[in-house]
Amino acid sequence: QDLLQYFLSFGAKGLIGIAALGVLNIIFGVVALQLGSYFRSGHHDEVFERITHPAVRRVIDVVLVFSGFAMGFVMLAGAGANLEQQFGLPAWAGSAVCAGLVILTAFLDFDRIMKVIGVFTPMIVIAIVVLVVYSLVTPHPSVAELNATATQVSPALPNLWFSAINYFALCVVNGIGMAFVLGGSVLRIREARLAGRIGGAIIALVIGGDALALYLNMDRIWDVNVPALEIARMIHPAFAFVYTLIIFALIYNTVFSLFFATARRFSGGSTKRMRIVLMGVVALGYAASLMGFKKLIGGMYPIIGWLGVALLVVLAAGWLRERAGVSHEEKLRRMLIRLLVHKHADHLEYTDEHREKARELSRASVADSKQLRRDASALAKDIADRKPNASPSDLVTQGAGEG
Repeated sequence: QDLLQYFLSFGAKGLIGIAALGVLNIIFGVVALQLGSYFRSGHHDEVFERITHPAVRRVIDVVLVFSGFAMGFVMLAGAGANLEQQFGLPAWAGSAVCAGLVILTAFLDFDRIMKVIGVFTPMIVIAIVVLVVYSLVTPHPSVAELNATATQVSPALPNLWFSAINYFALCVVNGIGMAFVLGGSVLRIREARLAGRIGGAIIALVIGGDALALYLNMDRIWDVNVPALEIARMIHPAFAFVYTLIIFALIYNTVFSLFFATARRFSGGSTKRMRIVLMGVVALGYAASLMGFKKLIGGMYPIIGWLGVALLVVLAAGWLRERAGVSHEEKLRRMLIRLLVHKHADHLEYTDEHREKARELSRASVADSKQLRRDASALAKDIADRKPNASPSDLVTQGAGEG
């Protein structure tokens, strides 16, 4: 529904906007994961603390909390629309089922539940591939006819390029926290950079494939709440049933994650208080979701997107300021790993000079020196263990490459 309103309402040229969005997502993946790795962040606040003023950081925090809550109740509305379209269940009832499951999860082992639900993530990628293949091999109207139908969709914003920027900012708002944490778990900055490229490219392909499938079926899906589900119903009722369950599971996962993060923020570390706050947040979110899925997409998403533009400015400024530091840190970690390979390889010498140099490099890092050295040592040991019979020069070269 968001792709329909943001991009495909402009017809075929909306696919150009989708392509631009894909490029921006790749750039974002590279920047966000590198910054996370650079600072070894365990939380988004740790990065913003380093790259912006405290007052700006507090504003960003408010934006992220509000955006998480707003996205949560839009998703609740989506859960209702999903079940209504497939099973004829009233939208308010479908949203209530999802809201009830979110509250119930807070009283169960939600880590285990989230792992089970996580299985559905690769399944949606497979499902979208099926939608794309079906759309490409079946007859569809001409581009002129599809464009004419597209004009009947009310656009989220009046201009395609505003739409692309706003939607990208929306993606950043929702992805920045996890991107920083994922990057922070990676010692090697080069690896984080590569992961950002690959992850951004996968997202670009998934969104691009989904948008293409929607566009080719524009004449049949332009006025429905969950357009991709309508295409799934054209393929086969059984496939539509499975697709509905996948979508519902992913929405439930998303809503719980967003509302749980909001509740935890105001619970002071108390599980009991977190559950009470969560119930209040879910109740408010459910009430807001009753405005309807289409209306919320067209109303709330642009607001979140424009708030996200401010976040983009902060992120871009921080990246430009830290670029030289990231490059220097990458070289520093490469040197540190190379030194520590000497420590763990039996046939290499590890001298007092090596030890002192390793300490010096650790202290010079922007990351926590003790944790950095532990992680670098573990990686160096892994390199030495993987190639126990390698020549000293090969081992050192391998260590130098792990920067």
